[in-house]
Amino acid sequence: MTTVDGARAPVAPRPEPGTALALDGITVRFGGITALEDVSLSVAHGEVCGLIGPNGAGKTTLFDVISGVRAPDAGTVRLGGDDVTGANAVARARRGMRRTFQRVQTFGWLSVEDNVISALEWRGGGGGLLADLVWSPTRRRRERERRERASEVIEQCGLGAVRHEPAGSLPIGLARMVEVARAIVDAPQVLLLDEPTSGLDETEANRLGERIQAIRAEAACAVVLVEHDVGFVMRQCDRIVVLDLGRVLAVGGPSEIQADPAVRAAYLGEA
Repeated sequence: MTTVDGARAPVAPRPEPGTALALDGITVRFGGITALEDVSLSVAHGEVCGLIGPNGAGKTTLFDVISGVRAPDAGTVRLGGDDVTGANAVARARRGMRRTFQRVQTFGWLSVEDNVISALEWRGGGGGLLADLVWSPTRRRRERERRERASEVIEQCGLGAVRHEPAGSLPIGLARMVEVARAIVDAPQVLLLDEPTSGLDETEANRLGERIQAIRAEAACAVVLVEHDVGFVMRQCDRIVVLDLGRVLAVGGPSEIQADPAVRAAYLGEA
């Protein structure tokens, strides 16, 4: 494990074959404030990587850079080895990057089922306008396949009982699971989860943990998890990156992070 000593910051290894996501030298400034400074990390296919740190450490800003919501002032973002720093959020999503948000962002007027299916619509139905007008066999087949896939994920996420309810009518815990279902229904390459357990009860959090482990195994998906529930992070993650004041403070496995004195002082509240 590498820790910060004075001005020294850990340097992430260069992307290797099998790397799903790689950040190199990410820096973001807001006027005279540096939100992120020279942040580098990589996440392998099938790895669950936790991103933790105190409030204001830069975690959500880093997610914005990774997902294409915000352009960095310096540094590069690579997805599957390709430089996507200049690509927008839509282009990255179509390359397999999915994200949930700290504040729930469902389509409140749509049913749970339609929220989940919406993540598949970008692929099109095949046949263009004519197929729409005549409701062609190809169009019917693709629609059936989408609904079958959505139904499978809805059940996996514990949403079967509310599949026809408007997403905006759900309590926050279920609404977060709708976001997760929507993010994984079209198999992701990189899955970014921003505070996914907020508002979940213990049963829902356990179900979420099962889904995280299943999706990384089934699709060799890289998962990056921002979460304040340290226990959840320690149980779910193979490796943890700690941010503090916009810089990488430490990188290591759960036991290493728990034992690191710099992390305990900065984040776990111990001198």
